[in-house]
Parts: sequence; structure tokens; C-alpha cells
Amino acid sequence: MLQGHKKAASPLMVVVAYFIIYVVWGSTFFFIEKALHSFPPFILGSFRFVTASAILMSYCAIKGYKLFNKRSILEAAFVGFLLLFVDMAGVIWAEQYVSGGVAAIIAAAAAIWFILLDKPKWKENFSSVTTVAGVVLGFVGVVMLFAEQIMASNDNANGNLKIIALCILVLGSIAWTVGSLASKYFKKSEAQEKEDLHVMVKTAWQMVTAGVLFNITALFTGEYASFELSSVAPVDWFNLAYLITFGSILAFSSYIWLLQVRPAMEVSTYAYVNPIIALILSHFFTSHAVTSLQIVGLAVILFSVLLMNWKAYRTKLSTKNKNKKILQGGTLDTLPKHDDRQTTIDDLPEAELVH
Repeated sequence: MLQGHKKAASPLMVVVAYFIIYVVWGSTFFFIEKALHSFPPFILGSFRFVTASAILMSYCAIKGYKLFNKRSILEAAFVGFLLLFVDMAGVIWAEQYVSGGVAAIIAAAAAIWFILLDKPKWKENFSSVTTVAGVVLGFVGVVMLFAEQIMASNDNANGNLKIIALCILVLGSIAWTVGSLASKYFKKSEAQEKEDLHVMVKTAWQMVTAGVLFNITALFTGEYASFELSSVAPVDWFNLAYLITFGSILAFSSYIWLLQVRPAMEVSTYAYVNPIIALILSHFFTSHAVTSLQIVGLAVILFSVLLMNWKAYRTKLSTKNKNKKILQGGTLDTLPKHDDRQTTIDDLPEAELVH
């Protein structure tokens, strides 16, 4: 576990890593939409997560990480079911009917559910005017997206399916939140903490769970019965490979590394950039039209996320300024011993490390 100040890192590497989590993660919505031209949704999820889990598990084995612990695997399976199966299955299925840009905007609104469902923090969250305002504004942004799709459905035979897709995206976002919060509040004894698996191993087990469940679902829905490998366009093999290597492996690794060298709150800003990237790609490289209402809805939701995090940002800035003044006016011995502890990778639930 890293404590105190973050490790020194090459500025160039930091810039590259931020580019990856900002642009690559934002682009995954676009590449899912493209890959669906050849792959049925559950087969796409199966191929992606089975392959990604095999690569990540192999890497962990090479690194010498412990791979097996019954309790940790069960916890990872539960979280993987909610995050990488329920949520991602919803995203992949929904992108048959709505653009990747719209899916990314709904995903950004997950902050609403974190506020509403994190019961231990209700008193803290709902005592903040900015947090409550952010939640209300976030709902307004989501309603705007629903209104936009309803208006667009008047001239579209798939109108009802678009509305269903939006509902599934919202339900998937709630599942992501529940899984993340469950991971956050899993109770472990000191002995269990020592036996716990590395965060990357647990993430690999989450991907294994998702891959197995996507496979089973594809079998029961008949996708495999009608699917032929020869019918997959070469470009869509590239799209799948991109999702596996860049979306699930490279971006995740960059995120893990950034959490070790930069403040967690700074790293979390990817959530503001991803939907913008997704909307830009959707506008220029797909047949979906980006409407003014979608842009306004995105702006409203991102501003609502900012408001929901405003209290945390101010606290962080206040602590930083206080420590700066102490350094300027005193000695290192006068620095606070506990309040300036930085969040580290081991302090974060593994569920929040996967996109």
C-alpha cells in the first residue's frame, strides 16, 4: 500500500496514461456500436471478457500474484455479475438501438445512483445543498435524453425499442452502482485482508464471471445457433480486438498505474471526458445524428456530476492549501499525521477500477 505522497512519475507517461483513460475508455462505446454490425450482443460480450480475463489472469500469474482465495473469488463473482455482466450486457444490447454517445451520457449519470443508494453516507450527502442540487439536475438531464428519444421515435419504426434501451441503460447503471457499493462495504477481518487477492486478480475473476455468463446467455438466446465466424467482417474483428486490448487491458492498466502516481480524485475526471469523446465519435463516424438536445443533456449531466462532487473538491483543495501554508510557515514536524493521508489503490474498491 502506498501512503503519504504519490510516487514520482515521468510527466510524459502521466500524459499518455491520461490520454488512454480519457480517449480510449470514451471510445469503447463507439467500438461496441461498430462491432455489433457483425457480432450479436451476448457473443460480443463473451468474446471480449473471456479473452480479456485470460490475458489479465496470465499476466497476474507471470507477476506471481496469488490467484485463488474462495472468499475473494466469490466476492469478485458477485461484483462481476453486476458490473461486467448486468451493466455491460445492458450497454451492449442497448447500443443496437441508441448511439454510443447516448449510452455514454447515461453512464455518466451513474453518480446520481451513488448518492441515492449509498445509505451510510445519506446524512453527509443530503446535508449538502450542492449535492442535492446535483442529483436534481442529473435527473433533469436524464429526462431530457428520454424526451429527445421519444421525439425522435415518432419518425422511427424502432421508437419503442429506443425507449426500452434507455430504460435498460439506466437499470444497468444502477446495477453498476450496487456492485460498486457492495464491493466498497464488503467486511473483512484482518486475517482475511492478509489473504485477500490483488486488485488485478480480482478484476480478472470479475471478467471470468462476465465471460461465462455472456456465454450462457448467448447459448440460451440462440445467438450461437445462428452465428457464423465467416460472416464477421474483418473490420469488426479489429473492433473486438480493440475492446479487448485497449478497452479492457490497456486502459485498465493505465488507470491502476495513475492511481499510484496521481491523486484518485484527479484520476476520476475521466468520467467527465468519456461521454464527450463518445458523442464526438458518434457524430462524425456513425449514422446517428447528435442533436442539440443531446448536447444540452450532456452539459446538464456533467454539471450535475460536478455539483455532486463539489463538496469533496472543496475539502481536497482546503486540505491542500492548509498543508501548503504549514510547509511555508513551519517545519515538517508540524504537518498533520492523519488528515493528509492520500487515497491509494488499496483503499479503493476494485469495482470502481473497471470500466
